[in-house]
Amino acid sequence: MISRAERSAFSDWAWTIDRWLLAALALIVVSGLVFAMAGSPPVAERLHLPTFHFVNRQVMYLAPALLIMLGVSFLSPRHVRRAAIILWVASLGLVVATLFFGQEVKGARRWIFGVQPSEFLKPAFVIVVAWAFSEGAKRRDVPGNAIALVLLPLTIAPLVLQPDIGQTMLISLVWAGLLFMAGIHWFWVAGIGGVGATAVVAAYKFLPHVHARIARFLEPQAAGQGVADTFQADTALYSFIGGSWLGKGPGEGTYKRILPDAHTDFIFAVIGEEFGVVVCIALAALFAFIVLRGLFSAARNEDPFCAFATAGLVMLFGLQSCINMAVNLQLMPAKGMTLPFISYGGSSLISLALGMGFLLALTRRRPRSQVHVELSAAGAPA
Repeated sequence: MISRAERSAFSDWAWTIDRWLLAALALIVVSGLVFAMAGSPPVAERLHLPTFHFVNRQVMYLAPALLIMLGVSFLSPRHVRRAAIILWVASLGLVVATLFFGQEVKGARRWIFGVQPSEFLKPAFVIVVAWAFSEGAKRRDVPGNAIALVLLPLTIAPLVLQPDIGQTMLISLVWAGLLFMAGIHWFWVAGIGGVGATAVVAAYKFLPHVHARIARFLEPQAAGQGVADTFQADTALYSFIGGSWLGKGPGEGTYKRILPDAHTDFIFAVIGEEFGVVVCIALAALFAFIVLRGLFSAARNEDPFCAFATAGLVMLFGLQSCINMAVNLQLMPAKGMTLPFISYGGSSLISLALGMGFLLALTRRRPRSQVHVELSAAGAPA
């Protein structure tokens, strides 16, 4: 048992960490391992790999991911800002490098040195933009909104060129959410919304893969691609139907044996078939709890930077979860988006752990006097 009188970095962390948030994240991580054991063996066998190849690799990635999440959660808000700026610059540089030296997979260059840098760009961008918005809210002499407006195209331009429309959309939606938080005038909201709508139409008209995905989603047969092009989405939907409310039981699923991405983008469908809709709803509720917990924490936080960054990180986490689930349920075109801490993937897992480490650091309880001192030092009224 740790005494409140004990003064050390660990004791301070233990008494100030949001234990409910930490427990929810731990539960998702454990659930991810269970679901990985259900969804990944058939994929490994199809690729002539050992049965638990992907499970073992997920555990291998999980060890450093947990160390990163817990280590980052010890940081102060000031150190979170500094770390995010360094990470944003490095990640953006690597994303640009993928355009020239990256490995091409399915017509897109998103990987370099075995890493997908856009995954690390997301949490870093959210915190850097949150800092810009918060500085604008605290100090009238700082053009925070204008800086945030410049950061968005600077970040998403190389993503569009990869192309990675899913990550571009996710980052843009989180940025828009923070824009609303900043209280910008409705005139600017309408103008930026118009630019966003124009960008979507332009992507549909001039990017063949975007046009094909949307066309297949709206009219699968009329798109001229046939049944094979909607195979994964159709099979995922059949998985939910086959699992019904209570599922067929762990390891008893059949559709996962023919679902190519059963261990990554479509693992939610595997969960639906083997564990049932009830477990899917419980998992969605767990994601919702983390998002709501973060938003309530942001609403109570007196530090504008912590409030913006916390809200942005949980929006990023929640939107990514919703997009993945919606794709599995055929409510959206396929995006290539992972389900946080559930889908297989080293870059995704470590970047999510980093983002949630930032979240745990920013939601730690701090004395009001300490917050006022930090705000005064930053030039804001206490």
